[in-house]
Amino acid sequence: SSALLTISQRFVGDDCDLVLAIGTGAAQSIASQTSEIPVLITAVTDPVDAGLVQSSEAPGTNVTGTNDMNPIREQMELIREFLPDVQTVGLLYSKSEDSSKKPIEEAKAFLDASGISYVEKTGTNTDEVNSAVDALISAGVEAIFTPTDNTVMQAELSIFEKLNEAKIPHYTGANSFALNGAFFGYGVDYDDLGAETADMVVDLLVNGADPATTPVVILAHEAATINTETCEAIGLSLDDVKAAFATLGIGVVEITTAQSFS
Repeated sequence: SSALLTISQRFVGDDCDLVLAIGTGAAQSIASQTSEIPVLITAVTDPVDAGLVQSSEAPGTNVTGTNDMNPIREQMELIREFLPDVQTVGLLYSKSEDSSKKPIEEAKAFLDASGISYVEKTGTNTDEVNSAVDALISAGVEAIFTPTDNTVMQAELSIFEKLNEAKIPHYTGANSFALNGAFFGYGVDYDDLGAETADMVVDLLVNGADPATTPVVILAHEAATINTETCEAIGLSLDDVKAAFATLGIGVVEITTAQSFS
């Protein structure tokens, strides 16, 4: 937080034409320092709850940008699609990330309404995430859900093999998780998010758009990213998985661990 504040104050002192803030913490930091410089945010799950805009449709401030909120109901439905008799779901996230709070609360509400129990484990660094995963495996969860949580995403490469060995699918909120070994990511394609954000930079700086009246963009979720190696490792047929997604009207992008999306 102190580093973000120092950087934000430097940008304001330099009288930047625009500041691009990635993530809720960075966005809140720069927004607290200026109401004049246009601030474009990205990878912020709930800009209204974070106090950055008055509404997504009409920000009313010097802040606008792109939203990486997950389609939580659809993600929970996907768990039931592959595990129709699921009894217990693990919720894995970091309490230190504001972006995880709302998606986890929505996931809990869905699971409660569906009569599915859940076990909650958190971690604020890779070692703690590993310990949380060990606890979830010991608890006998049949699937694990993580929203767009940067802490868990960074730890994914160190946890996916133990989840594969336990035959536990990891359902996540972004394609980057699947690149790092998770079973699938459905929600945010960060390549698309970056491209949309870049278009908004041009709109503000070149075309003279006003952040206060430029709606926050929420990207459509059209395809899920499947890690084909992990799919096989946990005992699922890729053809069956693709057929299930097709039934739900969701496309599939196939990748393997730690390979480039391109």
